[in-house]
Order: sequence, then structure tokens, then C-alpha cells
Amino acid sequence: QVQLVESGGGLVQVGDSLRLSCAASGRTFSAYPMGWFRQAPGKERVFVAAISLSGSLTSYADSVKGRFTISRDNAKNTVYLQMNSLKPEDTAAYYCAQGRLGSLPAQRSREYDYWGQGTQVTVSS
Repeated sequence: QVQLVESGGGLVQVGDSLRLSCAASGRTFSAYPMGWFRQAPGKERVFVAAISLSGSLTSYADSVKGRFTISRDNAKNTVYLQMNSLKPEDTAAYYCAQGRLGSLPAQRSREYDYWGQGTQVTVSS
């Protein structure tokens, strides 16, 4: 049974940084692409970032390019999202997701089979 557990969210000020973590279990972590999505109150869940199996290929939403960095540690079965220069519009619940065996990192949520419960990030001005 696949489990994804996010951590690292919190309340921060504009311009601050946070690092989210997502610990995975249940299947061979290094065989699956990983992604981060976010959902603000009253809005749809949207893509944030994705990373390939080895971590050599990454993809970002335009809204976070240059500020967020996705990475993974396959030895620790963990994917990270480093968020810098946070803005109020980054406020959302952040979800990690695991894609399909051997596939490329995707931006569409339907390409991901497993999801974590989410961690809240609130950026106060």
C-alpha cells in the first residue's frame, strides 16, 4: 500500500522560505516520478513542480519558476519542495503525488495515481 506523507508547512511572512518534504512508502520510490500540486481555498488543485525518476529532469509552473526547487533523495524515499521568496498567493494546501511506473514527470493531475493528505502553507503579508 502506497503512502505519501507531507510535512514542513506552516505560517510564514512574505519573502520567507519553507521546505516541504514528502516521505513515500509502499513501492520502489526510485521507479516513479513525483510531483507537487497545490490548492487554494475555493480553487482547483494546480500543478507546482515535478521531477523525474533520477531527479535529472524537472518541470515547474510559471508562477513558481525561479523561486521553488523540487528535488528527491531516492535513498530516503523522499521528495522535497524548497520554496523561496514566498508570496501571499502561494498560500494553499500543498500535496505531493506519485506518478506511473517509469513515466516522465507530468503536469496533469490525472497522470498521478497516489496522493498525500496535504500540508498547509500560509504566507502572511
